[in-house]
Amino acid sequence: MAYIEGPLPQRLKVVHGFGAVAFGVKDLGFSFFLLIFYNQVLGMDARLVSLALLIALLVDAVVDPIIGNLSDRTYTRWGRRLPWLYLAPIPLAIMWVLLWHPPGGEAPGFWGLVAIAVGVRVLLSACEVPSISLVPEITQDYDDRTTLFRYRFLSGWLGGIVMMVLAYTVFMSGPDGLLEQEGYLGFGIFGAVLMVLSVAGSALGQHRLVAQWPEKRPEPFSLRGAFDEIFDAFSERSFLFFAAGALAAYVNQGMAFSISNYLNVFVWQLDQPLIDGGPVWFTGLLGYALTLFLSVVLMFFVVGQMHRAYGKARSAAIGAYCSVILGLTPYVLLLTGLWPEAGSSASTFAFLATLLLANMFGVVMMISATSMIAEIVEAFEERTHRRAEGAFYSGNWLIQKCATGVGIFLTGQIVGAARLPDGARAGAVEQAVLSDMILYYAIAAIVLAVLAAFWLGRFPISREEHEARLVTLTKRRRDAIDAAARGDVDAGTIVP
Repeated sequence: MAYIEGPLPQRLKVVHGFGAVAFGVKDLGFSFFLLIFYNQVLGMDARLVSLALLIALLVDAVVDPIIGNLSDRTYTRWGRRLPWLYLAPIPLAIMWVLLWHPPGGEAPGFWGLVAIAVGVRVLLSACEVPSISLVPEITQDYDDRTTLFRYRFLSGWLGGIVMMVLAYTVFMSGPDGLLEQEGYLGFGIFGAVLMVLSVAGSALGQHRLVAQWPEKRPEPFSLRGAFDEIFDAFSERSFLFFAAGALAAYVNQGMAFSISNYLNVFVWQLDQPLIDGGPVWFTGLLGYALTLFLSVVLMFFVVGQMHRAYGKARSAAIGAYCSVILGLTPYVLLLTGLWPEAGSSASTFAFLATLLLANMFGVVMMISATSMIAEIVEAFEERTHRRAEGAFYSGNWLIQKCATGVGIFLTGQIVGAARLPDGARAGAVEQAVLSDMILYYAIAAIVLAVLAAFWLGRFPISREEHEARLVTLTKRRRDAIDAAARGDVDAGTIVP
């Protein structure tokens, strides 16, 4: 049974979504700043940094399903998810600061970076997996679940954009600010505080609603049992369609985010003032951050309409195609000589205009894919008589983290293959190097977008099938309750 039947209170939408701010802070840090910080600031080889982050992501991906299973099996008077949301944020904050200020203030070495990155990611999973697993528990409605994910995505992007704006205007401001070490400590401390407020604040805001004993005591945890249940969940046919499309989408996202600062600084020269003669702090990078946020706000009003008109699967495919076409258009025009001079106000404003729509469609794709998981939960319940929200959402994080790691690894290889020199400065890099970087990036982005659109567009659960399944499951629960009342079965066997 869902916690809410009928319309969702506005306060609940906001409070639940606020918990995703921590994920946005983490994602922004890892995707946009970590590679360039350890490579260009601390002097580690880009390929080694990307390999360290890939290893950390793979380790974390293996741990994620265990966290999801443990979350599903947590049995307390505060429910299954809240204990995790109260215990994990503080150690997460400590590890986050260490990531941006390694002991001694110097590069920690390859395995040191792996260890810190693993710690951050595992603790973030201990916050995010239980939080997002609340969505199918809060409501069973097809559109209300999309609404909750809209607020999660908006909050996550807001957390990331706040950190990006502060990075470009406060912590690493001005020309070459991204290449100076001093600002990254303040960036880490502020992000740590925001993470704690997000996770703990969201948990407290939902406490009255979800703090109750689970309807059924789960079986004791065992590692073998956990992986058996996880493999059973991952064999769900609809999850395999989702996984194939999401894998390509997340690799593309990881690559696009991690290479963005390289492209923004060295290709588009966005570290210069946005308007000639304007304030030094009002750079193209700040415009970039604000444009990303506006694109997510635009998505907030578009995605619900698209889901009602086309469904989640077609919306995801449309988003994938539109995002890559719009996103690569400025690069094609730049290489063919049909674009204003890079670094000029005309170039920057035109680039930001295409970015607004490209990122909006990219987020439409991601939110459509993530929202599909909630429907997989009921498909699995219909087949197995068990609910496994944590297993499926941790499965999503497993895919995302493996794929994001591959995306960051690809960026490291692209930067290395293009022979971008260490300590490079905007405007001083040979055009051949930039052209190679753009070409390698474009080829990878097109292939990945086509794969994502192909598989996500074929996701087999429609709105009509989901609503019919809810009727079946409701009847099954009523029959089980009636049987228990007659004494035909043990009431403890009723599926919640």
